[in-house]
Amino acid sequence: MVLLAAAVCTKAGKALVSRQFVEMTRTRVEGLLAAFPKLMNTGKQHTFVETESVRYVYQPLEKLYMVLITTKNSNILEDLETLRLFSRVIPEYCRVLEESEISEHCFDLIFAFDEIVALGYRESVNLAQIRTFTEMDSHEEKVFRAVRETQEREAKAEMKRKAKELQRARQDAERSGKKSPGFGGFGSSGMSSVSSATIITDTIEPEKPKVAPAPVRPSGSSKALKLGVKGKEVDNFVDKLKSEGENIITSAAGRKASEASKVLQPPVNIESVHMRVEEKISLTCGRDGGLQNMEVLGMITLKVSDEKNGRILILLNNNDKKGAQLQTHPHVDKKLFTTESLIGLKNQEKSFPLNSDLGVLKWRLQSTDESLIPLTINCWPSESGSGCDVNIEYELQDEGLELNDVVITIPLPSGVGAPVVGDLDGQYNHDSRKNILEWSLPVIDEKNKSGSLEFSINGKPDDFFPIHVSFVSKRNFCDIQVAKVTYIEGGGPVKFSLETSFVVDKYEIL
Repeated sequence: MVLLAAAVCTKAGKALVSRQFVEMTRTRVEGLLAAFPKLMNTGKQHTFVETESVRYVYQPLEKLYMVLITTKNSNILEDLETLRLFSRVIPEYCRVLEESEISEHCFDLIFAFDEIVALGYRESVNLAQIRTFTEMDSHEEKVFRAVRETQEREAKAEMKRKAKELQRARQDAERSGKKSPGFGGFGSSGMSSVSSATIITDTIEPEKPKVAPAPVRPSGSSKALKLGVKGKEVDNFVDKLKSEGENIITSAAGRKASEASKVLQPPVNIESVHMRVEEKISLTCGRDGGLQNMEVLGMITLKVSDEKNGRILILLNNNDKKGAQLQTHPHVDKKLFTTESLIGLKNQEKSFPLNSDLGVLKWRLQSTDESLIPLTINCWPSESGSGCDVNIEYELQDEGLELNDVVITIPLPSGVGAPVVGDLDGQYNHDSRKNILEWSLPVIDEKNKSGSLEFSINGKPDDFFPIHVSFVSKRNFCDIQVAKVTYIEGGGPVKFSLETSFVVDKYEIL
């Protein structure tokens, strides 16, 4: 068998991707593909078409064709077997069989085509081997990189230690009024002043004021989307490529998933009195129902940036019916909060600290009550003759919530190709390298409180767990709200800004 070229083209004969395995000009390839649709007879089922010089072996792919151009004396049975392998490779890289998707993943397809055919002859490979070869995963490279990173970390640690010693010696010399002694760095004493100056400049930085970090919703590589060792290695590899200056191009679906992992943006107009009401949820459910554990941690953080607004009182509306346990800051008047729901300092002559985030109130809710689950996920995998039919449903139990950028991540068995998706609410993205299916929903609220996803794929019911969920919300879970802020003297209102966020730390169905 001599395979001249493999191409994906439209039904009009326009080439989207073409890989030539022998010496051929572009004009000849385009001419052969342009003539291909005209040679087919309508109304008849064909798998090949012959001309005086070449044979076309093809397979329809929805609105496209997978075409192999071979010599007329090639073995038609081998041609058909090769065609089937080519046709199975395309869904591995393209979520939908459309022109835009083929063009976006054209280089991935070409690399895979090269693994199937070399110099016009079929290689003895299967789909799993092609996937392994194109991943180009090298154990030796990982070991080399790990050793190099360890050496770099050790060198940096030694450099910082040496710099601190030099800085300490200089400070001691300045305190005693003596001339600062010269210390050799890692080389001779003649290079002492140069090396010390270089080290201190590079490593010693002025100490920055410590600010309490805002809780950030975990990204794709955090616990909420931890899918296995292989996926983590792929993420680490991509991160290393980015750190070395490589440009990594992600697909539109991948960009949507990454955007969904961002936390809500703070308000644009931040007043001199600004408060953040932040909550994180950690939840673990069983696949057959039952809440194993749920913990919600919340905090109100106050930041005052104007001295005249330092002596204030904060009135809260505590409408929580779920049983959250509240605790005030040690400097906050606990009796005042218990009796009047007011947050103020014990010594009201003092002001709240300026330009510093202060957690004035925190709460904790821990429960195994299933009725408190904000979003229930039911997964029903059932084995069939062709593999497994999976039906996943979600339902918003707390109708007061509005969940944004919801991503439900379902693990898939490896080496079985892309899932066949049926009924779907929202959008989905199949990541063949991480073996996951990401189900994305922009908003889940009272008007859109339930939905489902159905797909079929080879596998067993245990292959689709654990399922991970991530989301962000502008409404908090425990109904604790800031009502108003007033001055201690006079009781006049104080203009303030408020930022509310409810994010996921861990949300999984085992």
